[in-house]
Amino acid sequence: MTTVAMQDVSVAYNGTPVLKEFSLEVPSGSWVCLIGPNGSGKTTALRAIASVVGYAGTVRLGETTPERLQRREIAREVAMVPQVPVIPEAMAVVDYVLMGRTPYIPYLGTEKRRDLEITASVLEQLDLSGFSSRRMGSLSGGELQRAVLARALVQEAPVLLLDEPTTGLDVGHQQQVLELVDDLRARRELTVVSSMHDLTIAGQFADRLVLLSGGRIVAVGEARDVLTEERIREHYGATVRVVRDDRGGVVVVPVRPA
Repeated sequence: MTTVAMQDVSVAYNGTPVLKEFSLEVPSGSWVCLIGPNGSGKTTALRAIASVVGYAGTVRLGETTPERLQRREIAREVAMVPQVPVIPEAMAVVDYVLMGRTPYIPYLGTEKRRDLEITASVLEQLDLSGFSSRRMGSLSGGELQRAVLARALVQEAPVLLLDEPTTGLDVGHQQQVLELVDDLRARRELTVVSSMHDLTIAGQFADRLVLLSGGRIVAVGEARDVLTEERIREHYGATVRVVRDDRGGVVVVPVRPA
């Protein structure tokens, strides 16, 4: 398992600060979810962990820093599911998922037996074996999301980054995808960092929530501590009611202002 640690990480796009002195430690095997309004820096923080954006400060993956690693080595440590993945619609599902093995295939080389076995195993775990020969463009939203997740999982990276993994999914598929991630986290001892818009769902699955606003962390903790009506009103500009369910979880209910 791998700990993710960020210390005073800042990111600017075209001179405009987007992430400001961001410091966070994600213990091995835990699930931390970044929440916050649009433009608060959630996606940028994930991109910094994956080293796909330049940043000031320090990011550590276990005992090493990405600066010491080649791109292929980083891909063996961190797998990222982007919010809007590039989907080659004509490609077969099995070939798309197999692309996740690229960090282990030599340049100008071809996949080995182990690469094929891992791909087949992940497809089976995600109930995608029957879709292997289907074209990516023919999949439903839930099926497509599972295929994108499968490609990330075949990387066998100990850190999994999920940027709005339930975007565009109905409530049933949202739950299916997140339950699957949580199950795989337990079985594979993954460290998961995600971003989500749905505050109730984020609180149900993540061990800790990190609320960002204006590129800075404004609250960190369990859902019951972070998700308060006053804080949501301040940072989201939303009127909500925060209630406890019968399991002690937090439910955020939008309400019309009086």
